[in-house]
Amino acid sequence: MHIPGGKNAYPLWIACAMLGSPCLAQTSVSLYGQIDVFAGATKSIGGRTAWQESSGGLSTSYFGMKGAEDLGADTKAIFALEGFFQPQNGQIGRFPNDVFFSRNAYVGIESPYGTFTAGRQSTNLFISTILFNPFVDSFTFSPVVLQTYLGLGGQSVIGDTGWNNAVQYSTPRFGGLSGAAMYSFGNSAGAAGQRKWSAQFFYFHGPFAATGVYQYENYSFAAGDISTALAGVPGLSSQSTSELAATYDFRLVKLYAQYLRTNDRTNNGTVIVNRGQAGFSIPLGVGSILGSYAYSKSNGPVDGVVRKTWAVGYDYPLSKRTDVYAAYLSDHLTGKSTGDTLGVGIRTKF
Repeated sequence: MHIPGGKNAYPLWIACAMLGSPCLAQTSVSLYGQIDVFAGATKSIGGRTAWQESSGGLSTSYFGMKGAEDLGADTKAIFALEGFFQPQNGQIGRFPNDVFFSRNAYVGIESPYGTFTAGRQSTNLFISTILFNPFVDSFTFSPVVLQTYLGLGGQSVIGDTGWNNAVQYSTPRFGGLSGAAMYSFGNSAGAAGQRKWSAQFFYFHGPFAATGVYQYENYSFAAGDISTALAGVPGLSSQSTSELAATYDFRLVKLYAQYLRTNDRTNNGTVIVNRGQAGFSIPLGVGSILGSYAYSKSNGPVDGVVRKTWAVGYDYPLSKRTDVYAAYLSDHLTGKSTGDTLGVGIRTKF
């Protein structure tokens, strides 16, 4: 859906400005999203097999609305409102009690000098993690996403994939290089220490791409968006995560690599989680074979916890907006029985 401001909107803006009266600039609003449903069998680590229909096989289903208003001098006011939903049952959000616009809800200014946005926003770490692995943002079949954001044994990155009360500045692109920085406020009296911040760069040059991210979250034992019990690390006070990732497209095969290091500061010392991911995407017909392997190991008070996850799949486009897929994932954690997931699904974008 596109709502234009009208061919005479900008001349009217000039006239209104000269007269000192309200004006109407060129505006646009778009409605978009995607729906992803799969069916198959899932056995969680240490659990039992369940046959199910679910959403988010390759991508989490969501809808969104974004818009821009031309302010002149190559400057725009922008906004985005995006929410997740579960098409298999019609529920809003990714899980019970998820907020309505949990993907993004921000407003900002875009100019030749960069873009400034304020509101709930997807984190820099999440963006880099999903762009540099073949299964992208799949929480079902992407090994590195599963290990990073649904970690077990105290290996998870905390704070969700989006931050509330966040401000972000993104640089213009200089050749193939760009960057961004984000800060999230504690947002209540006495909560100044409950801050989160991150910095990120991207580099794209021909078949090569790379990214680097540093993320810091200081919870002071009282996080507003996640509990220390959920993080799996007792006495957690702060967490920092560094990531380096790269891809290279040889045309016959595209290779992916990531390295993440997470430091958890606790009452009992520092827990370090080293995580690596290697993957590939191979064109086959009009579709692609996808493969990925992720490995995580903890050192410190929980030394020796290892998680190994691998997945293979095939994604076949039916059109520019619709594809079908099949994938299998195997997941193992120290001391637990192996889990796995097998499914076939369909995804369409609008």
